[in-house]
Amino acid sequence: MAHASGCGQPATPISRIQGSGHSSPLTGQTVTVEAILTLDARTEGGFGGFYLQQADHQTDDNPLTSEALFVYTRSHKGTRGDRLRVTGKVREHYGLTELTSVSGITLCGQEALPEAVTLSLPWSRPPESLENMRVRFRQQLTVIDTGNLDLFGELTLAASDQIIPTEYLAPGPEAEQQSQQNLRQRILLDDGLSRKNPRTQPWLDPDGQRKSVVRAGDTITGMAGILDFRFEHWRLQPESPPTIASSNPRLPAPKRPAGNHIRVLAMNLGNYFNGDGRGTGFPTPRGARTLSEYKRQQQHLISALQAPDPDILALTEVENDGYDDRSSVAMLARALGPQWRVVASPGDDGRDEIRTTLLYRKDRVLPSGAPRRLVTGMFRNSGRPPLAQSFHRKGGQQTLQLVSLHLKSKSCRRASGADSDRQDGQGCYASRRSKAARTIASWIATLPQVPGLAGTLITGDINSYSRETPLQIFADAGFTSLVPHFHPCRPGACRHYSYRYLGQKGSLDHALASDSLMPLVLNAQTWLINADEPQPSPSDAGEPWGSSDHNPVITDIRL
Repeated sequence: MAHASGCGQPATPISRIQGSGHSSPLTGQTVTVEAILTLDARTEGGFGGFYLQQADHQTDDNPLTSEALFVYTRSHKGTRGDRLRVTGKVREHYGLTELTSVSGITLCGQEALPEAVTLSLPWSRPPESLENMRVRFRQQLTVIDTGNLDLFGELTLAASDQIIPTEYLAPGPEAEQQSQQNLRQRILLDDGLSRKNPRTQPWLDPDGQRKSVVRAGDTITGMAGILDFRFEHWRLQPESPPTIASSNPRLPAPKRPAGNHIRVLAMNLGNYFNGDGRGTGFPTPRGARTLSEYKRQQQHLISALQAPDPDILALTEVENDGYDDRSSVAMLARALGPQWRVVASPGDDGRDEIRTTLLYRKDRVLPSGAPRRLVTGMFRNSGRPPLAQSFHRKGGQQTLQLVSLHLKSKSCRRASGADSDRQDGQGCYASRRSKAARTIASWIATLPQVPGLAGTLITGDINSYSRETPLQIFADAGFTSLVPHFHPCRPGACRHYSYRYLGQKGSLDHALASDSLMPLVLNAQTWLINADEPQPSPSDAGEPWGSSDHNPVITDIRL
């Protein structure tokens, strides 16, 4: 086609608009650019504009300046591969350099797309220097977070699975620096839409039919498209669907070992509330919003708790609503089956909306002595009192003392003073968790000794990763953290973990054995059914996947 008036005349180079800093040196000025439309985001629900990149023969050859920008416009002129002459005002929009207030768009024919720049993570080039440009990743990337997949159509990717630094580093500046480095070395695979709750993800289910579940730990190749920056994150707006491989397949429950032993399963149930126990009382304060949601949650949990075939369950985030037939824990026990019984401690469960609780199979193990709750000191009026109960295997002579606990979370809500985030990798309320660990360790030492005591197992949600202070306090008191003992986490290698937070994985849930118990411990492991799953779970209600946000910790003890 013949060139329209003005095409080919001098124009402002995009690299000059972008500059070499974090913001444009021409912000607020009206400019005219002439470049190639590389990706159109003016579709329904899109970003309301398109990406424009300088032709390869017109770049400034400066690796510090980007050759592309975003044009925000309601005009529908131009398609991919068109050379456009655009006049508009330069603006920085939450870190994204763009043209807005567009006063003219002229079609100047077609031209070959600029060559995509090859990238890798960790960033082989500063991403700011490639903002809005065509790129491709030479390596396989790993999905590290699926939390926004259904909400915003995003997956978080990195070069490999990222591990919470305090899983393998002591709290301190090095751990905090490594955590910040992890956050910088990642990219989001985006869906090119600005709306919430997209019906489909075009790179995952282009025909609108979801055929597979993407789990954290899966891998992606063929990442190519526009390097975009929105909402404080670097993103790839793909030009074509990448290839997603199921590299982290769902595995069956761990088999029980041979011989006489007790299997203990500890799990955070993710706020298990049952309304009023009569089918009404929804939404609940912290759990299900509807009766059908509660029933689905219960079915998921029953599958998760039954499949490993445990003898004892140490559960956290169970509604603190007593022990009558309509209580959450009583209804859970009935759903598990006629052999299951609840360790009841009425009046000593604390004032929190949730509590720790113990259940056991009466055909396999029996309680020895009465249950005990720690209801003095810092647990007198606040917190979730730990629960201790001894058990022996039917026909066995040795006794296991089991302590179930759930310490304060890392959430910074109302945190102040010593409970504030000290920037050492432990988050908020580290001081309170450390005090609780000392208090519990001292309390355990005062518990009555039952006949044939083989040792003590502390298990539950400690809300602390393996190298954080509460675990060190328990270690100093003679307790070994079992999952890292059998399956230690190191940088780049961590197969057993219980939780993912913002794309970093580690273990908040633990099993700790006393020195006398250690020779009897056969194994301790996590079962990866929850932390890697998208939330809410797309799985059938009768399956364990996505039954909570914490993986269970399973401990086998020879007794």
